[in-house]
Amino acid sequence: MTQRMEHDLIGNREIPNNVYYGVQSLRAKENFGITGVTLSQFPTFITSLSKVKKSVALANYELGLLKEKKKNAICEACDEIIAGNFHEEFIVDMIQGGAGTSINMNANEVIANRALEILGHKKGEYKFLHPNNDVNLSQSTNDSYPTAFRIALYEKIYELIDSMKILRSSFLAKSEEFRDVIKMGRTQLQDAVPMTLGQEFHTYVTTIDEDIKILMDAQQLVREMNLGATAIGTGINSHPEYACIVEQKLQEVTGRPFVTAKDLIEATQDTGAYVQISGVLKRVVTKISKICNDLRLLSSGPRTGLNEINLPAVQPGSSIMPGKVNPVIPEVVNQVCFQVIGADVTITMASEGGQLQLNVFEPVIAYNLFNSINMMKNAFETLATKCINGITANKEHCHDLVINSIGLVTALNPTIGYENSTAVAKEALDTKRSVYDIVLEKKLLTKEELDELIRPENMIQPRMVCK
Repeated sequence: MTQRMEHDLIGNREIPNNVYYGVQSLRAKENFGITGVTLSQFPTFITSLSKVKKSVALANYELGLLKEKKKNAICEACDEIIAGNFHEEFIVDMIQGGAGTSINMNANEVIANRALEILGHKKGEYKFLHPNNDVNLSQSTNDSYPTAFRIALYEKIYELIDSMKILRSSFLAKSEEFRDVIKMGRTQLQDAVPMTLGQEFHTYVTTIDEDIKILMDAQQLVREMNLGATAIGTGINSHPEYACIVEQKLQEVTGRPFVTAKDLIEATQDTGAYVQISGVLKRVVTKISKICNDLRLLSSGPRTGLNEINLPAVQPGSSIMPGKVNPVIPEVVNQVCFQVIGADVTITMASEGGQLQLNVFEPVIAYNLFNSINMMKNAFETLATKCINGITANKEHCHDLVINSIGLVTALNPTIGYENSTAVAKEALDTKRSVYDIVLEKKLLTKEELDELIRPENMIQPRMVCK
């Protein structure tokens, strides 16, 4: 394989001539073998970096800082990357020192070398078009990296919302399918009052609806960019009109309503938006994990548990117990939720760890937010397609549990009174007889009156009792 010689502050290095990354990317690859997860595994981040570089090239050209041939070559290279090409050239580990400089330079070098080819030159012939002087013109890592991060995060939140909508639709379909399945509601794992399985599943729909709204509100926080801040927010080495023009170009390239922060110094050091979004992700998974706990409990058994619903059997459950089937889909979603909750702690500490005019820990924030969203998206779609869609109800068993439950007496309380209800409940517990039989035996109600009171539609909604 032929080599080309490149150099940087540290010295000269030979680079394989077939690759588009350069010397700084190679050094970062050698220095940061931390997670084994490279930028190439986050295509949305790569395309967002390319959108930033294209927007900047357009702004620099409009300001007369970049020649048309260079602008065109840079934009064409960026468009190719946005289309999905050259992503394997982004070789830097997601977690690195340097506040994202290595990722920024990885983008600069790949774009520069592809632009050189477009201009008819060889890779590494930076005298014709340079990664720093041309691709990184009017920028610092400290404004280009956070801007790309926010663009990518904005798009990833849309992906997450789409997966939440898929899960919502699955729960909604089941809530309608189970709307007439009467069952016993429970508080503190004890019999409470009757409800329908459809009502129970509809609470999950409402939960997801609320969280989608909160997530969309949090998404707006990352619309504010610090592009134009350069190193610390003062805009050093940029044109006085650059920040305003590059905002317009960024909106055109992304098609999104991104805006320039009013205080670029504050925006360069502030990571509060990431903490807020991470907190919302934690809220979402905390509630989804609770739902998975419910599913596992409702399907427990099948002979010695609640056994009110059946989860789809997707694989054998034991290497030693024949016939056992486990709730593996809710279990894996639970574990994703635990991981996201843990990532929130990392993001919080990384945000707190910032000092003075820059937070150097944005790479670990980006890694955890992107990783969390990817896992959540996969988990929610898996939960919907491999579990919720295939749930069936044990309708007769649910009905029998209601009829034999002590909690049934609560539905009778407004009619026969608290004292009588208490006596019936105590006798039912002591004798292991049904509330239904004892009420008839004590002639507290006629059979017709009792049957009317315990009709499902009379037990699952507010009902005025006239005396």
